[in-house]
Amino acid sequence: MPDQSGPDQSGPKPSIPYWHLWTDGDGVSHQRQCALTEFELTRVGAAAPQWNNKHERSEATVVVTVQPVGWVGEWHENPAPQWIVVLSGRWWIESMDGFRIEQGPGEFSLGEDQGCTEQDGKRGHRSGTVGDQPAVLMTVQLHVEPQRAPCHAR
Repeated sequence: MPDQSGPDQSGPKPSIPYWHLWTDGDGVSHQRQCALTEFELTRVGAAAPQWNNKHERSEATVVVTVQPVGWVGEWHENPAPQWIVVLSGRWWIESMDGFRIEQGPGEFSLGEDQGCTEQDGKRGHRSGTVGDQPAVLMTVQLHVEPQRAPCHAR
């Protein structure tokens, strides 16, 4: 077993970017790039210290989706506030304000656009695959009330 009592190899406190799809007070969805920053250097069991960003405990449902090549999900809201992690392939997300992002493997977002008000045939967001491979996503649906403020997850 390696010696874990040596010099601290943890480096600076992490800041990990994510996109947040959220709904404003007028019921319009927007996207903003945010960052997870509330990390603590702690041990998990007997393992060496690592940076952990622990979120509030809640019930959750994990869903893995495979979106076929050319798939488009027309205007819809996320079924629940959910973390969405791209495992492979690429996809795009467009909010009601017209802002569109693309994400690939290892990138993630917080989909929290519940409670939108339909405007010009738009409600929530549109999304779809990019390129010639399916997009494989893992979602962690949180059974909590959505918050109407960008970047609240830190």
